Amino acid sequence: MFEKPEWALRAESIPVREGYVPRDEWGPGPWNDEPDLVEWRNGTGYALLIVRGGMGALCGYVGVPPGHPLHGKGYSSEHESMDSLAVHGGLTFSGACREGGHICHVAQPGEPDEVWWLGFDCNHAFDYDPGGRALCRKYMAGGRPMEEYERYWRIEDVRAEVESLAAQLKALESAPCALAAPAGPSQRP
Repeated sequence: MFEKPEWALRAESIPVREGYVPRDEWGPGPWNDEPDLVEWRNGTGYALLIVRGGMGALCGYVGVPPGHPLHGKGYSSEHESMDSLAVHGGLTFSGACREGGHICHVAQPGEPDEVWWLGFDCNHAFDYDPGGRALCRKYMAGGRPMEEYERYWRIEDVRAEVESLAAQLKALESAPCALAAPAGPSQRP
């Protein structure tokens, strides 16, 4: 079981979605002592989330309010500022809160209900996901241990990436003229 981080507004366990490797097959690791969903705020005023994906890797999200230049934009859109956002693995999600979904916030007083989520996942090459490793153990002769070059992204690591993304998104909000500038090589991560 986990303890709610002091910085969190809420921290929860969520069931593994149907069709994914059951959590009891993931084996021992830091994921056993972490919540599956954490929501908090920082100085940007945005809603911030960490949500565990179906294979056990963590994902990070920032909710931007209506009026933000990227509100309603797809993560792979032609919007120049999307390329300038530096986050682990690049953006892999954009969307509104979904009824009954985990990528949604509990709006605090004065906050909008209808934020637009921009997010990333920690399940790329050289990232460790416990569900994927469980599949290796099941279908490959004993699987293989976590390699020294693989990294499991812990809650604190993902929190730092989320807060960095939030700061970048906040800077775009206050500098709309930067959105029109073409992205050159020196501006890319």
